Amino acid sequence: MNKPRTFRKLPNYHALSVGHKGLMEMVLACLLFSLMNACVYATKLFDAELPAAMVSFVRVLSNLLILIMPAIVHKNVKALRGDGRPSLWLRGLFGSMALMLSFTAITRIGPGESAFLTASSGVFVALLGPWVLGQKNSWMAWLAILGSLVGVALLFKQDGHDSDLIGRAMALSAGFLSALAYLMVARAGRSNSPQSVIFYFCLVAMLLHFVYFANFGFQTPHQQETWGLLLLTGILGSGAQFYMTRAYQAAPAALVSAVGYLAPVLSLAWGIAFFAQLPGQNAMLGSLLIVLFGVILPFIRKL
Repeated sequence: MNKPRTFRKLPNYHALSVGHKGLMEMVLACLLFSLMNACVYATKLFDAELPAAMVSFVRVLSNLLILIMPAIVHKNVKALRGDGRPSLWLRGLFGSMALMLSFTAITRIGPGESAFLTASSGVFVALLGPWVLGQKNSWMAWLAILGSLVGVALLFKQDGHDSDLIGRAMALSAGFLSALAYLMVARAGRSNSPQSVIFYFCLVAMLLHFVYFANFGFQTPHQQETWGLLLLTGILGSGAQFYMTRAYQAAPAALVSAVGYLAPVLSLAWGIAFFAQLPGQNAMLGSLLIVLFGVILPFIRKL
């Protein structure tokens, strides 16, 4: 009697190619985010009196126009509203505050160290996950969280060349608020498209900027170069957010999150190359710990 043929299961090459494309898109998003951070810091060099809120305002306005114009053309504006649940508004609030704080931090302490402190958002997501989303962490994950927090503490330890603790506190607060924003996205569920999530972010961010301008005034740039940097910041930030969203849709979240730590590394490189901002020993060691434990954290949370 002939034995039935057995066939070896072939890998899903389409899924592999899509995942690979998603990771490449995240690499591109990191590059764009890092260049955006460099442009934000450069605006301070060209126009020292320009508030960082003006830079973040242009960033949000550009994102909103890029999002809403295609919706108007295709007569699909209603789709951007989603289901309007509170978590969407909270995501917009936390994300907007994080953006404004991170841009201010960049102008105070530079694109490198601020980016690493803001990148602590992944650690805060893991830290708050058990209470907000009911997700358990393994003991190895708790050790990685502790290691990342040690890195954050080292970034706050003065090396003698820079004592702007307020700027560092702003960057860390931006990371914490970004984590809350990510958790709100998770609670919003899959019933809302990425476009709806970004729309609420832009909407709330515009309102916060209007409140800021009503209290502190609206100030336009004095230098022609600054206008170019503002426009470039908006384009780079919008492009980065677009590719990051596509990356999370195409590739495993853990891999995308790990690749995302390329952004602060590149931001640090631009700070050294363009602005001669060489971090001290404590800052370098702290940044290394944040990257090391931040990269492995998504892979060991449930081990």
